[in-house]
Amino acid sequence: MKHGLNVTLIIISIFILTQIVGLSLINADIKSVEQINDTIVIEHQQTSIGDRPETEGFGSFIYLVSAVIIGTILVLILMRFKKVRLWKLWFFFAVFLSVGVSLGVIMNNNLALLLGFILALLKIYKPNILVHNFTEVLMYSGIAVLLVPIFDVKWMLILLLVISVYDMYAVWKSKHMVKMAKFQTQSEVFAGIMIPYEKHGSKVEIKAPIKPASMVSSKKESKHELKNAILGGGDVAFPLLFAGVVMESLIRSGLGQGIALAQSLIISFFVTISILGLFIFAKKDKFYPAMPFVTIGCLIGYGIILIL
Repeated sequence: MKHGLNVTLIIISIFILTQIVGLSLINADIKSVEQINDTIVIEHQQTSIGDRPETEGFGSFIYLVSAVIIGTILVLILMRFKKVRLWKLWFFFAVFLSVGVSLGVIMNNNLALLLGFILALLKIYKPNILVHNFTEVLMYSGIAVLLVPIFDVKWMLILLLVISVYDMYAVWKSKHMVKMAKFQTQSEVFAGIMIPYEKHGSKVEIKAPIKPASMVSSKKESKHELKNAILGGGDVAFPLLFAGVVMESLIRSGLGQGIALAQSLIISFFVTISILGLFIFAKKDKFYPAMPFVTIGCLIGYGIILIL
């Protein structure tokens, strides 16, 4: 097992919570469901940061792939020149906006953005395990609320396959994904679920502060191994996007919103099983691409939904 059982279960629990919260917010964001001629049309409310990108189909695929490519290049540049402050500033705005979108579904937009701003400040300047992972839940939920309406199932499936191939290349071949993960954890600002813990022989102690994994006690006789158990942001966001797109396709097929939400959670369940299997069978101190496992879970879950 890559990490201890208690650490693994905490990560899995946060992952499940993110999927449930995200799907619930996407569902709550639906303003109306109307049948026009023979087509069921879903209308969403405007987000707290304005209109969604005006794109669909292949355009949505290119939009998100381009965002991933550009974002990766920018992070690599910041790594190359060790611009940690710029990375933190960029990440601050990403947290602020995505959390604002998420909270905007359930409260006044101005209040949502204010809370998003406060939470982003705490995440960057007062990082701890609770603030970090609470904001991660809201961040990926906000991204899903923003992007799910511009996708359909076909292009989300293609996106999952492309991202899975890219993830394998980035982790096993070029290894730049590993370098990016190390850069983020060392800067104390990581995009993804993270549980810092300290090993005391066979015992594991969860640590509240977020610290670089290389830090150890200065006393040799009490030196302990400080580690970070992580699950990357993409590994959390992409299955949520897929499940959200499937949920909306079920609503368009005539299912009620509640039933569609319940069925879409089947995807989340099988993705959870896939990620849990990865953590159980993965070796310690090695990096693995999680997206291929995530995609397999998505495909199994979607297949069962089609059978139902």
